[in-house]
Amino acid sequence: MNLKQFVKMHREEWQQLEQLIGMMSKRRKSITGETITQYNRLYQKTAQNLSFSQTYFPNDEVTQYLNGLVSKAHNLLYKDQVSSFKQIRHFFSSQFIGLLVEQWKFVVAAMILFVIGAVGSFVAVVNDPLHIYAILPAEIAQGVNPDQIGKANGAIDSSLMSASIMTNNIKVAIFAFAGGITFGLVTVYLLIYNGILVGALAALFWHHEKSYDFWAFIVPHGMIELTAIFIAGGAGLLMGYKLFIPGHYTRGYQLKHHAKRSVQLLLGTIPLFVIAGVIEGFITPADISLEAKYIVAFLTVIGLVLYVVIGKVKLSKTNTIEDFDS
Repeated sequence: MNLKQFVKMHREEWQQLEQLIGMMSKRRKSITGETITQYNRLYQKTAQNLSFSQTYFPNDEVTQYLNGLVSKAHNLLYKDQVSSFKQIRHFFSSQFIGLLVEQWKFVVAAMILFVIGAVGSFVAVVNDPLHIYAILPAEIAQGVNPDQIGKANGAIDSSLMSASIMTNNIKVAIFAFAGGITFGLVTVYLLIYNGILVGALAALFWHHEKSYDFWAFIVPHGMIELTAIFIAGGAGLLMGYKLFIPGHYTRGYQLKHHAKRSVQLLLGTIPLFVIAGVIEGFITPADISLEAKYIVAFLTVIGLVLYVVIGKVKLSKTNTIEDFDS
């Protein structure tokens, strides 16, 4: 049996299970014994389909879809109504990590697009600093004074500069995600352009031999902030890719299914932006040594790595338990 035959044979039952999950989640009091029996039958059969798909189509999107469907059915079947706090904790501790693990290629692609823009503009401004006026928005290009970085009495101090970058990054994150609806074209443009802005500023400070100071005021919050940007951009690229290459499904189905996954990826970046905002407000402008700022940046990277590693371990344990129950 090939993939197309497999999907065609079982798609209707999967859709029925999805409908029952939605109905039982909203109207638990009106559930009949017949509904529970049908739900249990579809759940067991879909779990078998998942096992088959994991064996013969391990890298296809249908396996990811079935894994998510069986997980939702399992949680509804074996767990009582979960509190909102537990749902939120579960999402950020394992579900969000699971999405990242599944879609890591799109997140990396977003990072690469950003780097391409940054390297290009860095080279352009290093070769001719006057290019800064053609690249940066007028209010930033005319106000940045590398010699005044970190000084409150400068034409534009470091906190104002980093706040401008942060505001721009938050906008880019939202629009990069929403740009997925344009087959990812807007997402690609925004990621490259945002990289161009950062690269141009980095080159300007490098030209004035202030690179060490510049990055000290950027990386403490920037490591987390850019990670959030890449995740949001990856969410947009995921949606755009599935619309551009729908595979065995219609574009309407792909939009509905992957838009939901992309929204979850975007929501997962909210705590990252909050943490980055706190660091930007209290650490970045603080009167501490540049070395201390770099240490903060290093600690944020370690924190991100531990968050992903611990979440992945927890996710693996959860999947093992669910496979056993199946």
